[in-house]
Amino acid sequence: MADGISSFWGPVTSTIECCEKNYAYSSYIAEFYNTISNIPTILLALVGLVNALRQRQQQSDETPMVWEMLLYMYILYSPDWHYRSTMPTFLFLYGAVFAVVHSVIRFGIGFKVHHVILCLLCIPRMYKYYIHTQDGPAKRLAKLYVATLSLGSLCWFCDRVFCKQISSWPINPQGHALWHLLMGFSCYFANTFLMFCRAQQRGWAPKVVYFMGGLPYVKIEKPKSQ
Repeated sequence: MADGISSFWGPVTSTIECCEKNYAYSSYIAEFYNTISNIPTILLALVGLVNALRQRQQQSDETPMVWEMLLYMYILYSPDWHYRSTMPTFLFLYGAVFAVVHSVIRFGIGFKVHHVILCLLCIPRMYKYYIHTQDGPAKRLAKLYVATLSLGSLCWFCDRVFCKQISSWPINPQGHALWHLLMGFSCYFANTFLMFCRAQQRGWAPKVVYFMGGLPYVKIEKPKSQ
């Protein structure tokens, strides 16, 4: 949406605008609620804040999303890869080249299409791991991943499509900030589930336990020979 007070960082050049007024509370923070919605993500996954809406900051936010999907692809497909050193080398080079190219070229809709393709490549294998997993808590992680992903996507969609109507409400629900929050948890649940799957591949007897009774993580027991 349109700017509030003047920006310390210069004019807005991002190709993506959310249903929240820019620099409404501080000349240093483009979207206040979107920024603070990243705090749980930082605590869980040490993901950096996005505190400005300039082109390079947008790209530095998008590149780790691709790296994450490449990591997922390695975990999901590595057991069936015949040449073990080839796959990680290819994925590493792919991620490095993408980061360099994306730092100088604005992909726009191309980035979204590229990211969706990577996600679609992971879905069949992730479903295969889900149906073959007998551990109840691990299956619950996969369900939480799908639930938070779906709800977060709905918040993002409504924020983008119905911004004009939402802006007239007495209280803006900050759909994009909710998307940040829910996607942070979604990524955490996905990572934890894939940690469980990877530990199973390695024969490390994984078990889902809970930190302070609420936050799930994977506990492993490596064989003494390892």
